[in-house]
Amino acid sequence: MAEPLKRCEVVTAFLRYNDRILLLRRSADVGTYKGRWAGVSGYLETKSPLTQAWREIKEETGLTKRQAHLVCEGDPIEVPAPEHNTCWVVHPFLFDIDDPTDITLDHEHEEQTWILPAEILGYSTVPSLVKALAVCLERERSGVVN
Repeated sequence: MAEPLKRCEVVTAFLRYNDRILLLRRSADVGTYKGRWAGVSGYLETKSPLTQAWREIKEETGLTKRQAHLVCEGDPIEVPAPEHNTCWVVHPFLFDIDDPTDITLDHEHEEQTWILPAEILGYSTVPSLVKALAVCLERERSGVVN
């Protein structure tokens, strides 16, 4: 009988400028999904997913709370990853930013691109990134924003 997957909570923050979403290509310095496209993400190290999202945004892009603005928080999604013996519990967020030229990537990413949400299907992303983005965009459309 297979052991149950270990639950691991993470945050994913999508940054938006006008109608485009930022995707980041994960570098060789990260532990999982090297070379895949993702949002700003990291392990949940605090009790508050929102606090962790802000921390990851600052670390990975250099943006501060003055430069990024929370639009909404989506409901967490479960992403089974048997290849890692893990079930990721992803806490997704959507932020609008003031100026994309303010972004400075850290060592966790080797490339960035701005896409329309529908274009995400053309990218090799971390598992369920499309779903995490859809959860946020649907939350915003429904009027449930922070």
